[in-house]
Amino acid sequence: MGRSQEPEASALLAVYLERREDLRRYFTLRLGSAEAAEDLVQDIYFKVIGDIQGEIANPAAFLYRLGSNLMLDRLKQQRRALARDRGWVDARSTTLAGEEVADAPPADEALASRQRLERMLTALEELTPACRRAFRLHKLDGLSHAETAAAMGVSKSTIEKHISAALKHLLKRLDP
Repeated sequence: MGRSQEPEASALLAVYLERREDLRRYFTLRLGSAEAAEDLVQDIYFKVIGDIQGEIANPAAFLYRLGSNLMLDRLKQQRRALARDRGWVDARSTTLAGEEVADAPPADEALASRQRLERMLTALEELTPACRRAFRLHKLDGLSHAETAAAMGVSKSTIEKHISAALKHLLKRLDP
């Protein structure tokens, strides 16, 4: 800041210090929050001691206008943030009968499902290689019994026996 601007800056700072409580009350009423108003009045202070240049005819009016502009900027930022957050939530959740329903299962259900999957994978590894391959081709890859038999080079009845044995083993191992 140059010497020629120091008197305006110090005059504006003096008016700020004199009106600080009035500014805080004014913006508390506008914002409905003493904490938000205090933050705003603090921002006005930083602007006043910052790079405000030029002659200010009515310093008190300038401070209120500066505060109002800062307040409007904050409100716009908050609205944009809320819209962005709402968009994120809308993209990742479902609303059913006016209630937000999480797309993800509760943590305890997810854990139980992972544990059940681990038990199933362990049980599958206990099967004979032919039985395991028949089960995977039929149940996981979606091949029919005839297609599985052709892929493995065995009869359809052998595949049916493998699938039946695999299912019995899995039921026995996964039954709580």
